[in-house]
Amino acid sequence: MLGVAEALARIRGAFRPLAGEQVALTAALGRVLAEDVTARVTQPPAAVSAMDGYAVRAADVAAVPAHLRVIASIPAGGSFAGTVAPGQAVRIFTGAPLPVGTDTIVIQEDTATEGDVVVVREGAPLGRYVRPAGLDFKAGDVLLRRGRLLTARDIGLAAAMNRPWLMVTRRPRVAILATGDEVVMPGEPLGPNRIVSSNGLSLAAFVVACGGEAIDLGIAPDDRAALKAMAAGAVGCDLLITAGGASVGDHDLVQAVLGEAGMAIDFWKIAMRPGKPLMFGRIGPTAVIGVPGNPVSALVCATMFIRPALDAMLGRPQESSPAPTALLGRDLPENDNREDYLRASLSRDAAGRLVATPFPKQDSSMLATLAHADCLVVRPIRAPAIAAGTMVEIVPLVGGALSI
Repeated sequence: MLGVAEALARIRGAFRPLAGEQVALTAALGRVLAEDVTARVTQPPAAVSAMDGYAVRAADVAAVPAHLRVIASIPAGGSFAGTVAPGQAVRIFTGAPLPVGTDTIVIQEDTATEGDVVVVREGAPLGRYVRPAGLDFKAGDVLLRRGRLLTARDIGLAAAMNRPWLMVTRRPRVAILATGDEVVMPGEPLGPNRIVSSNGLSLAAFVVACGGEAIDLGIAPDDRAALKAMAAGAVGCDLLITAGGASVGDHDLVQAVLGEAGMAIDFWKIAMRPGKPLMFGRIGPTAVIGVPGNPVSALVCATMFIRPALDAMLGRPQESSPAPTALLGRDLPENDNREDYLRASLSRDAAGRLVATPFPKQDSSMLATLAHADCLVVRPIRAPAIAAGTMVEIVPLVGGALSI
């Protein structure tokens, strides 16, 4: 069986960033930049006041009290075209540009007014409460880099950079095909020997959460003609995900049917638990990842293999830092010849250290434990028994409750 690291390398290496598309800034949240973004303006464009008060010469308020004649008032968005001479001051408000001749701000709390004269009771050194031009950034500065997943903070920055449109990577189009005579959609009548299907919905949600566009092809029955017809719905997609039927049993038809449609298989079995019958191949321009029909296995495989594929198509940089780790929250026995991924919760100990505690039962049919998990604890092949408190590698889950 193929090792997890080799399987991941083959999948990741098979994808390239997709083409870019221009979107309005209002639609850019959660998208991935396809190019660097440079500022079109300098912010602030000129030296401005950071407080309400008076724009003065620092030399005029070196000794207090100082009496200065107020010759103008500048609101935010306004300006003063003249030059402030020695012994003069200008009333100024936050964000307004400093008038020529001034070099510092006296806040209004340190002053009193007597007609058109301001009495400065406490001086201000050169540059006090002045935001110089370009304090935040200058025109031409590259502030957002290609491959960045845009957050609300980035949207605000791009707006301040005067960029109403951004070039982002096209969302990967991902077709999802669940299989099996035994599964029905939520809410449909449950006949004998039928179970509610969760794979199509959970995988579609996972794809969307990772920045892709999900296209649910439905549930294909264990019938060659029906499976072939429904799989044809993936034409034009970047990736087809099948759930179930990828093994080689009498009722596992996915490999055979997609093979007839021209699929070239790279591999279909890996040394991993859960997720051994993982299939990877390609039908023309469309990549195919077949995950097990077991819902837990499907989502664990999505975490380990589908997310990196989507990241590659979105042009997101591959993680180069060491894998995250945590202290183990409970003793674990030795492992066998498959790499194990244990569902676990995350917490902090008294010292603030991250603790990953695997759930006592790890049966791959238990979807509830996966929903409540924050991460997966990685157990290498033939790993010896380890005690609580040992440092272990973890894989954070999308939507995990605790930030690491």
